Amino acid sequence: QVQLMESGGGLVQAGGSLRLTCTASGSILRISVMGWYRQAPGKQRELVATISRAGSSNYQDSVKDRFTISRVKNTVYLQMSSLKPEDTAVYYCNNQYFDTDYWGQGTQVTVSS
Repeated sequence: QVQLMESGGGLVQAGGSLRLTCTASGSILRISVMGWYRQAPGKQRELVATISRAGSSNYQDSVKDRFTISRVKNTVYLQMSSLKPEDTAVYYCNNQYFDTDYWGQGTQVTVSS
């Protein structure tokens, strides 16, 4: 099993910045592609960004020029800048190992206008 511990959410004004952190523990061999997803009220969970063990990253188009995902071993970071009210959501850390997804409990990010 893999456990994911998130931190760094909060309330910020539009245009501000936040950094999310997620640390994976447990079965180290199962820690593979890590990333962040988000779910706004009344909407489906959506991919924000992912990063492989080799450092290859992938972003949702709407965040590509504002968010940066990075990784040091089993810890993944999401640096969010120029935040918009539409970025408000619960952000979930994810680890994908073949066809198995592991999820963190989520951290709330609220962007006020």
